[in-house]
Amino acid sequence: MPDTDSRTTWVLVDGENIDATLGASILGRRPQPDERPRWDRLVTFSERVWAQPAQGVFFLNASAGIPMPFVQALKAMDYVVVPLSGGPDEKIVDIAIQRTLQAMRDRDADVMLVSHDGDFLHDLSDLIGSPRRVGIAAFSEFRNAGFASIPGLEKFDLEYDARVFDAPLPRIRVIPIDEFDPSAFLG
Repeated sequence: MPDTDSRTTWVLVDGENIDATLGASILGRRPQPDERPRWDRLVTFSERVWAQPAQGVFFLNASAGIPMPFVQALKAMDYVVVPLSGGPDEKIVDIAIQRTLQAMRDRDADVMLVSHDGDFLHDLSDLIGSPRRVGIAAFSEFRNAGFASIPGLEKFDLEYDARVFDAPLPRIRVIPIDEFDPSAFLG
């Protein structure tokens, strides 16, 4: 848990959104355990990039039950795990994250949202303002385009910036010329 005497970054993870994007849009199949993000690295990245303690909060849909091995692994990494249930037509994880973002307005803390979902645009926009730092971590090419129009929002890529994967993913992305390294393609 973060030191209560210093500012904290709350890392809010939309687990099903990241998992669905990784599986459906990048791998084209269900990710294997060794292809999944290393969630502890995400908290470490957040601490490093904003030079302050970070606390991970992982939201998951537990309507069909709690995946105990996964929850235990997250808890071992000091994540706060929020298992949620609701009706089949309710976006329960989104609702919980929206409520959390709204509650953050009254707190002296920074926020790093981990999602691609445009449902959070309004609530994230409302948090922007000095001295609060607000960021979005996702696969850049799948991040909702609306995030680009939020002034002051810091944007991070899960693979290239946060480095939460053990091996390169089969992604096609636009490479800024300053980052282009031909040796990556020439082997």
